[in-house]
Amino acid sequence: MKNYRDHFVFVVKLVTRYSLLVTSLLTIYGSLFTSSAHAFDIKGLQPLSPYGVFSTFSAESLKQNKAGFALSVEKSDSPNFYRTNFNFAYGLHDRLEFNMSLPYVTGWNNVDGFEDISFGFKHRLADESRYSPAFAYMLMISAPTGRGEFSTEGSMGAGLLFTKKVGPFRGHVNVIYSRPMDSALKDEYSLNLGAELAVAHDLRVLAEVVGRKNYFENKIDLLEWRMGYRVTTADNIFTTIGVGFDIKDRSPDYRLMFSVSIVLPKEREIIHRIYEK
Repeated sequence: MKNYRDHFVFVVKLVTRYSLLVTSLLTIYGSLFTSSAHAFDIKGLQPLSPYGVFSTFSAESLKQNKAGFALSVEKSDSPNFYRTNFNFAYGLHDRLEFNMSLPYVTGWNNVDGFEDISFGFKHRLADESRYSPAFAYMLMISAPTGRGEFSTEGSMGAGLLFTKKVGPFRGHVNVIYSRPMDSALKDEYSLNLGAELAVAHDLRVLAEVVGRKNYFENKIDLLEWRMGYRVTTADNIFTTIGVGFDIKDRSPDYRLMFSVSIVLPKEREIIHRIYEK
């Protein structure tokens, strides 16, 4: 028990110091190179819970022939708007997953409409081992289906995804690149760091840092710290609640996030019976 407790304390200190270091570096970098203007926050492809943390994908994926559906709602302040996002995922193979996201925006500068619909394939190349993380890559494409204010006229992109579990912690790192079809826009780069802490069988505490250079500026536009929790409401239903804070200029800007996801078919509970002669 003592060895486990010492190991747990060491992991907590390591994760805390790592999170503070990453946040500090991103904040310093953001203060030097961010834009003060608010460009529209294009959502793009999003992970299906519980296979990710807010916007950070896990290298894990749905099992073959399993399907997942999610509906999420978020409220952003400065700029003010609401966004509803529908997610779908399907396990083509235990290592290959298809994803789709369709966001709808309400109240952005008195304009409502859909963003471009996004599709992606996530392929896990290596499973997690004792010392190395699980590794996957993702290919993404968006169709030019959104309203002009929220569209890039379609886009193509790719990402590298890493996942590693240490004790009760599970960490995820995403490096993502996307190129818009609209020649007037810039390439987008994102770095997402997500972490999960298992505090109970059905409860995970979530944390995420997102840094992004968007389509509209050659500067980092989004630098955000997010936190929240995910509850396993039923064996195949997951509820996530979170809040995000802008850290690039330490303003009171925030976003509130809520989502519910369901994975089908439901896992059958295996009951082992012992018979005595």
